[in-house]
Amino acid sequence: MNPSAETAPEVGQPGAADSPCVAVCSTLFDDICRGCGRTVMEVSNWVFMDDAEKQAVWVRIRAEGYPRRPGTT
Repeated sequence: MNPSAETAPEVGQPGAADSPCVAVCSTLFDDICRGCGRTVMEVSNWVFMDDAEKQAVWVRIRAEGYPRRPGTT
């Protein structure tokens, strides 16, 4: 597992970003966004998710190496 996935602040805590969006949206063409790593359903339902659901997504996408900001590998 990616170490940052374990040490990142939890949703709703100081220092935690609410959304993993990095403005590199590819969900019109891909099942998983190339920028943030969320599925189309996660992106579209993000505002309706509670903190526990958001935290679960954050843990998964960080373990997979997301979010990927433009200009990084």
